[in-house]
Amino acid sequence: MALHDELTAVQRCVDDLVRTVGKLERQAGDELAGSVDVRRVRTDTDHLRESVALLRAAAPPPRERPRAPDLVTIPDTPYDSSLWTDSDDEGLGARDRHAP
Repeated sequence: MALHDELTAVQRCVDDLVRTVGKLERQAGDELAGSVDVRRVRTDTDHLRESVALLRAAAPPPRERPRAPDLVTIPDTPYDSSLWTDSDDEGLGARDRHAP
Protein backbone atom coordinates (compact mmCIF):
# COMPACT_ATOMS: atom_id res chain seq x y z
CA MET A 1 0.00 0.00 0.00
CA ALA A 2 1.17 3.50 -0.73
CA LEU A 3 1.93 5.95 2.05
CA HIS A 4 -1.13 8.07 1.31
CA ASP A 5 -3.37 5.01 1.37
CA GLU A 6 -1.95 4.04 4.77
CA LEU A 7 -2.45 7.55 6.13
CA THR A 8 -6.02 7.59 4.85
CA ALA A 9 -6.67 4.26 6.59
CA VAL A 10 -5.22 5.65 9.84
CA GLN A 11 -7.39 8.76 9.48
CA ARG A 12 -10.51 6.62 9.10
CA CYS A 13 -9.61 4.61 12.20
CA VAL A 14 -9.01 7.76 14.24
CA ASP A 15 -12.32 9.21 13.02
CA ASP A 16 -14.06 5.98 14.10
CA LEU A 17 -12.36 6.24 17.50
CA VAL A 18 -13.51 9.85 17.95
CA ARG A 19 -17.09 8.87 17.06
CA THR A 20 -16.99 5.90 19.43
CA VAL A 21 -15.66 8.02 22.30
CA GLY A 22 -18.48 10.51 21.64
CA LYS A 23 -21.04 7.68 21.80
CA LEU A 24 -19.46 6.46 25.03
CA GLU A 25 -19.76 9.93 26.55
CA ARG A 26 -23.42 10.21 25.54
CA GLN A 27 -24.33 6.71 26.74
CA ALA A 28 -22.53 7.09 30.06
CA GLY A 29 -24.31 10.36 30.67
CA ASP A 30 -23.57 12.16 33.88
CA GLU A 31 -21.93 9.15 35.51
CA LEU A 32 -18.73 9.43 33.43
CA ALA A 33 -19.16 12.67 31.52
CA GLY A 34 -17.39 14.79 34.11
CA SER A 35 -14.76 12.26 35.08
CA VAL A 36 -11.10 12.99 34.50
CA ASP A 37 -10.64 9.69 32.67
CA VAL A 38 -13.26 10.49 30.03
CA ARG A 39 -11.83 13.96 29.51
CA ARG A 40 -8.35 12.44 29.14
CA VAL A 41 -9.58 9.97 26.52
CA ARG A 42 -11.37 12.80 24.65
CA THR A 43 -8.21 14.94 24.76
CA ASP A 44 -6.03 12.03 23.64
CA THR A 45 -8.27 11.27 20.68
CA ASP A 46 -8.27 14.94 19.69
CA HIS A 47 -4.46 15.02 19.87
CA LEU A 48 -4.27 11.83 17.85
CA ARG A 49 -6.52 13.34 15.18
CA GLU A 50 -4.30 16.45 15.03
CA SER A 51 -1.13 14.33 14.84
CA VAL A 52 -2.47 12.32 11.91
CA ALA A 53 -3.47 15.54 10.15
CA LEU A 54 0.09 16.84 10.61
CA LEU A 55 1.51 13.59 9.24
CA ARG A 56 -0.72 13.82 6.18
CA ALA A 57 0.32 17.43 5.61
CA ALA A 58 4.03 16.56 5.92
CA ALA A 59 3.88 13.51 3.65
CA PRO A 60 5.44 13.90 0.22
CA PRO A 61 2.95 14.24 -2.63
CA PRO A 62 1.84 10.93 -4.11
CA ARG A 63 3.77 9.78 -7.15
CA GLU A 64 1.85 9.19 -10.31
CA ARG A 65 1.45 5.54 -11.02
CA PRO A 66 3.04 4.53 -14.29
CA ARG A 67 0.44 4.26 -16.98
CA ALA A 68 0.00 0.85 -18.52
CA PRO A 69 1.06 0.79 -22.16
CA ASP A 70 -1.67 0.75 -24.74
CA LEU A 71 -2.29 -2.76 -26.00
CA VAL A 72 -2.00 -3.39 -29.71
CA THR A 73 -4.23 -6.10 -31.13
CA ILE A 74 -2.50 -8.36 -33.63
CA PRO A 75 -4.94 -10.09 -35.96
CA ASP A 76 -4.85 -13.86 -36.43
CA THR A 77 -5.39 -13.59 -40.18
CA PRO A 78 -2.33 -14.26 -42.38
CA TYR A 79 -0.44 -11.29 -43.72
CA ASP A 80 -0.55 -10.41 -47.40
CA SER A 81 2.43 -12.21 -48.96
CA SER A 82 3.04 -9.27 -51.32
CA LEU A 83 4.36 -7.40 -48.27
CA TRP A 84 7.40 -9.70 -48.23
CA THR A 85 8.51 -9.40 -51.85
CA ASP A 86 12.06 -8.04 -52.16
CA SER A 87 12.84 -8.90 -48.54
CA ASP A 88 15.66 -11.02 -47.19
CA ASP A 89 14.87 -14.36 -45.60
CA GLU A 90 16.04 -14.18 -41.96
CA GLY A 91 19.58 -13.28 -42.86
CA LEU A 92 19.88 -15.95 -45.56
CA GLY A 93 20.03 -13.43 -48.37
CA ALA A 94 17.80 -12.89 -51.32
CA ARG A 95 15.22 -15.49 -52.35
CA ASP A 96 17.09 -16.62 -55.44
CA ARG A 97 20.29 -17.38 -53.46
CA HIS A 98 20.97 -20.18 -50.98
CA ALA A 99 22.87 -20.23 -47.72
CA PRO A 100 26.46 -21.47 -47.94
